[in-house]
Amino acid sequence: MKKKVLVFPAGTEIGLELHNALKYSTIFEVWGGTSSRDHSYYVYKNLIEGLPFVTDADFIEEMNRVCTQNEISFIYPAHDSVNLMLAQHTDRLCAAVITSPLPTVDICRDKAKTYAFFSGADFIPRTFANPHEVTSYPVFIKPTVGQGSVGAKKITSAVQLKEALQESTEPMVICEYLSGMEYTIDCFTDKYGVLQCAKMRDRARIKTGISVNSHIVPLPIQVQQIANTINQKLTFKGAWFFQVKKNNEGAYKLLEISPRIPGTMGVSRNLNINFAQLSLYTAMDYDVSINANDYDITVDRAFINRYDTKIKYDHVYVDLDDTLILNKDTVNSYLMMFLYQCVNQEKTVTLLTKHAKDVENTLAAHKIGICLFDEILHIAPGENKAHYIKHHKNAIFIDDSFSERRSVAEELGLPVFDLDSIECLIDWRM
Repeated sequence: MKKKVLVFPAGTEIGLELHNALKYSTIFEVWGGTSSRDHSYYVYKNLIEGLPFVTDADFIEEMNRVCTQNEISFIYPAHDSVNLMLAQHTDRLCAAVITSPLPTVDICRDKAKTYAFFSGADFIPRTFANPHEVTSYPVFIKPTVGQGSVGAKKITSAVQLKEALQESTEPMVICEYLSGMEYTIDCFTDKYGVLQCAKMRDRARIKTGISVNSHIVPLPIQVQQIANTINQKLTFKGAWFFQVKKNNEGAYKLLEISPRIPGTMGVSRNLNINFAQLSLYTAMDYDVSINANDYDITVDRAFINRYDTKIKYDHVYVDLDDTLILNKDTVNSYLMMFLYQCVNQEKTVTLLTKHAKDVENTLAAHKIGICLFDEILHIAPGENKAHYIKHHKNAIFIDDSFSERRSVAEELGLPVFDLDSIECLIDWRM
């Protein structure tokens, strides 16, 4: 039986990466937990909604109830504040929390604590206890507790610094302005405390504090030494990361450390380093090793559309020419994905075509098995496809032809789809 892993909160970029990392596992079954409806609804097959917020008084009690009721073995935090909260209450939870020891989590959650802990290290940026210590600009301010660059600002004058600190409702760190490129180093520490992996990637494009374009780059000796020092002084268990940025002299300075996976760690996952699974195995006290692929890889992220149509159907009628086969020689792989989704969901698929040649030969030439279809209706060019749709009570129709779609919609009242709208039919939940 698979061990159940609850990702909470499931809809963060971290939670969505964890889902991608675990959804095909033969060992673990991924579940999502969320306090409010978010994107996790569209990707998690197993989703528990309406959980308390981490700040609610009954959070731990309700989390235990959910874990007991659903036989959850592990909780995987997908937000820094949740990570700290769960680390503080591991002794009260009935499921194991996938994180590092509390002292490490506590230090990493607060940048002021982080800088103080590593004070004296040459990779710590210069910080200022108060505005009066600042003698030259620009400087940089950021909340001591925060994520995603929220509240972080470049400050160019004493007046701006004073105003920014007065406007802030939370403690801020004032530090030297680092003008160079920013990097994230994805790390993994095994159960023996050995740093098995440190993969460095740039943050070439950042949106709302999230790296949306990232490329694996060679790890400089200085950054390797920073990773080694952090790993020696803090106790990690599983995946973690830190971020650095170059100063004006080209030296790498620490921005922050976090004892969790970042949302963009998927770029390393696609080098055959599944940090989420490695962390789970480590929590189970397994010996693990890393066998990374060695090739150039870049990830680029953008908003993705996923839909919930509420359409109920059990029969699909689909065209062949310029629909399933494009430009007479290319298989529509996106439509094929949908058709296999129909097979998995036990929906009936009928190929309804006016193809000029032998249909079975054409399918075979494109390596499409006829067994994909429950029925093949090969009709004459002048006939009306609407007249051949017999199972139209709970059916949909997919065809590139506007006239064919209009005829089916008007005569039968069925939902009809051109190629550009197939995406709303894809069910991403796993």
